[in-house]
Amino acid sequence: MQHDPQDDPSGEAPTSSESTAGGTESDGLLDRIELIESQPLDRRAQGFEQLHDELLAELQRSDAEGA
Repeated sequence: MQHDPQDDPSGEAPTSSESTAGGTESDGLLDRIELIESQPLDRRAQGFEQLHDELLAELQRSDAEGA
């Protein structure tokens, strides 16, 4: 479902730092992505690679715990 600014009485679109669906903050992930994207390109690549590695490790941990 797309957000229509006319549906929001304030007329403002939600920002990425607002809560996600379900009313919970996304553990700072969106803030971290915004920080990475504000960096120069070479540092951005390193930041996204590190984030990828951390998320992959978390997924692998949760898979191992569920087995």
